[in-house]
Amino acid sequence: MSTTHATRHTHRAPPGMSRPGAGPATRALLKVTIRQDAHNIAPWVVLISVLSASSVLIYAWIFPDAADRTALATAMRGNPALSLIFGPARDLSTSDGFNAWRAGQLGAFFAGLMTILIVIRNSRADEDSGRAELLASGVLARQSRLAVAVAMATLASVALGVVCFVLTVACGGGLAATLVLSATFTASGLMFAGVAAIAAQLGSEARTASSLAIATLAVCFVARGYIDTSGGGDWMTWLTPLGWLAQARPATDNNPWPLLVALAFAVVLIAVAFVLQGRRDFGQGLLAGRPGPAEAGLAGTVWGLAVKLHRGALLSWSIGLTLLGLVLGNLASSVGDVLADNPAMAAILASGAVTVSDLTFAFVITILQLIAIIAAVMGVQMIQRVHAEEIDLRVEPLLAGSLHRSTYLASNVVVALVGSGIAMMLAGTGLGVVASAADSSISIGEVIGQALLMIPGAWVLVALAVAAVGAAPGKRLVGWLGIVATFGLTILGPTFRLPDWALSISPLRHVPHVSAVSPEWAGFVVLVGVVVALLAVGFVGFRHRDVL
Repeated sequence: MSTTHATRHTHRAPPGMSRPGAGPATRALLKVTIRQDAHNIAPWVVLISVLSASSVLIYAWIFPDAADRTALATAMRGNPALSLIFGPARDLSTSDGFNAWRAGQLGAFFAGLMTILIVIRNSRADEDSGRAELLASGVLARQSRLAVAVAMATLASVALGVVCFVLTVACGGGLAATLVLSATFTASGLMFAGVAAIAAQLGSEARTASSLAIATLAVCFVARGYIDTSGGGDWMTWLTPLGWLAQARPATDNNPWPLLVALAFAVVLIAVAFVLQGRRDFGQGLLAGRPGPAEAGLAGTVWGLAVKLHRGALLSWSIGLTLLGLVLGNLASSVGDVLADNPAMAAILASGAVTVSDLTFAFVITILQLIAIIAAVMGVQMIQRVHAEEIDLRVEPLLAGSLHRSTYLASNVVVALVGSGIAMMLAGTGLGVVASAADSSISIGEVIGQALLMIPGAWVLVALAVAAVGAAPGKRLVGWLGIVATFGLTILGPTFRLPDWALSISPLRHVPHVSAVSPEWAGFVVLVGVVVALLAVGFVGFRHRDVL
C-alpha cells in the first residue's frame, strides 16, 4: 500500500465525528509553530511598519513649507510611473496624505506577500518535507495543518496592523488616517492568506503553490497600477482586490467599508480552501504534477538539474517581465509632453534632460531601472533556493559523490545570472517595440542597448545574495535588503532629494546612458568588478564552510 493511501485511511474520521483531542492538539501545534516561525515574520512586520512611520517622520524634514509641498503635489499628480507603483497621489499637503500615498499600495503588496509565504511555509512545504505526515500520525485532525497556517497568517496580519498603527501614531501620524491605513495592510494580509490557502490545495508541491499565489498577487498589483495610470473611472478599481483597499482612501475619506468587503472576501477564500483540502489526497495537489521521465534527461547533469529546478521561475518571471515591458512601453510613449509641461516632475524623473525626446528617454531609463530591480528579485529568489535545498538535505547527497562544491554552486549561479539577464532583455525589447511604434523619437535600438547595460547593475544584487548564501547563509537576508535599498535609493531617492553620495550607493546609478554624448564607461567597469568580487566571496565561502 502506498504511503499516500495509507495516510488517507489513517487521517479520515467517520462522518459527523471529529477525532478526540484534535482541538487541543491543534492549539499546541499553533503555539509551537508561533515559536518556530516568529523570527521569520517579525522582519516583515517591522519593515512595513517602518515604511509607514518613516513617511510621517521625513515629511516635515524634506518638505518643510507650503511651497515644497505644492511642488511635490504638482510633480506627483498624474505621474504614470509612480502611480503604477504607489497609486494615485490624492493629498500630499499633509504628512498623513503623503504616508497614505507612499506606504499604502506598497505596504499592502508586502503584507500580501508576507502571508502568502507564511501559509505555504506552514502547510504545503511541511507536507513536502514529511513533517506534516509525521505530526498527522498522532492526535491531529487533517484540517489542523491548514488551520494553523491560516491562524499564523491572521495573527501576523493583525500584529502588522497594531504595530504599524502604534509606531506611526507615535511618530506623529493622525489617529483616523493611520487606523485606516494600518487596517488596509491587515486586510491585504488576510485576503492573500486566503489566496495562498487555495493555491496550497491546487499546487502539486510548495514551489508550485507559491508561484500560483505570488503570480496572483503580482497580477492584482499590476492591474491596479494599470487602471490608475490609464485614467479609468473609479468603478474600474473594484476589478482588483488591491483596488478595494485604495477605495478606503486613508487621510482623505477614511472610508472603512471597502475593508469589510475585503474581509468578507478573505473569509470566502479560506472557506473554499478548506473545502478543496477535503477533496485532495494528502501530499498531492488538485493540479497533479506530471510523472517524471524514465530516464534522467535534462537532470542527468548538475547543469541540467539546475535548469530544471529553476525552470518554473524562469518561465513565469520572463513572461511577467515581458508583459510589464509592453505595458510600460505604452506609458513611455506619452510621458514626454507631460514632463515638458511639468518642470518639477522632470527634475525628479528626467534630471538633466532638455528636449522632449531627452525627457522621454530619461523616463525610459527610469522604467528600465525599475525592471532591473524586478529582474534582480528573480535572480535573488533562485540563489535563495540554493539554501532551501541545503536545509532540506538535498545538497549533501549530491556532494557525497565526485561533484565539486564550486561546480554545484556555479550551476545555480549561472542560471540565476543568465536567467535574470534574459528576462531583462525580453522586458527591454517589449518596452522598446511598443514605445518606438507609438513615438518615432524613441529608438528601439537605444532602448535595447540601455536594457543590456542595466544587466550588470541587476547582477550586483544577485551577486550580493550569492556572497551571503555561499559564505554566511545565516545572513542571507542581506540579499533581500539589497533589493529594498536599491529600490528606495533609485526610485524614491530623487523624490526625497537625497545627497549624491547616498544615491551613488545604488548600483543602477552607475549604469552609463547610451544616448549620452560621452557615456561613463568607468561606472560600467566598476559594476562588473563588484559582481566578480562578490561572486568570489560566495564561492570561496561555500568551499570552506560546513554544508548541512
